Amino acid sequence: MAFFTGIRTISLTSDLWTSNQTVGYMTITAHYVDPDWKLQKRVINFCHIPPPHTGLMISDAIFSCLNAWGIENKISTITLDNASSNDSAVRHLKDSFSLKGNLYFGGKIFHVRCCAHVLNLMVQDGLGMIGDVISNVRDSVKYLKGSPSRLHRFYEIARQCQLSIVKKLTLDVPTRWNSTYAMLDSALLYKDVFPRYHDMDPLFRSMPSEDDWEKTVKVIHFLEVFHEATTIFSGYEYPTSNIFLPEIWKIKELLLSTCVDDSEFMRNMAMKMKVKFDKYWSECNL
Repeated sequence: MAFFTGIRTISLTSDLWTSNQTVGYMTITAHYVDPDWKLQKRVINFCHIPPPHTGLMISDAIFSCLNAWGIENKISTITLDNASSNDSAVRHLKDSFSLKGNLYFGGKIFHVRCCAHVLNLMVQDGLGMIGDVISNVRDSVKYLKGSPSRLHRFYEIARQCQLSIVKKLTLDVPTRWNSTYAMLDSALLYKDVFPRYHDMDPLFRSMPSEDDWEKTVKVIHFLEVFHEATTIFSGYEYPTSNIFLPEIWKIKELLLSTCVDDSEFMRNMAMKMKVKFDKYWSECNL
């Protein structure tokens, strides 16, 4: 607390978590630059939050914590997941801070969106536009990986086609878009093997069509930028603005260009994702 008196501005991150005993907890972390110009972070609260986890309940818990530490006049930004209750909490916090006149730039940069979470929401929306294609690939991979003998036969055909089998087929976790990207990427390497395997196994019924593969090629190329951004966000202990803003800019440019793509399904995919992008980042784009 004594150290915080010499710190001018502090950014917060906070998250809610429910244990397997269905008890709700909140953690609050303070991020700041120390006198030696080193970026620091300290957990300043880990507390039980009784239900319901409304925006008012969350904002009250955060504000009480800041008052207890005596840093309520030093907060510049707060980063939260993109739940509706968190949006409500930010509105309440903004009201509290604006009464004290402590909002930077009129509060336009106060709420920093969780980039990794927004990317996940955006891409999930986009992938929903080609759900049938993904289902065909997923069912094919699941069928093959469901039996060691089927998988062995599949890779034998790949060898006969003189394909490298270093990169194996992977099955995705549907709620994690980057695992779906990895599944599509690995399956595409074996595009020519699937029909040959199909000729040998009459029970293999979910083989992707030629049109499915054409869409997969375009989607993988499109998602490369998102995959790179996610890798960069998760590869740094401190993904600060100078690291994540250029990636967000690349994504915005990609969405704008794809919204006028020759392919109708790619246009539809990009437009749906742009709606989510604008929903979460329009305010802080200044």
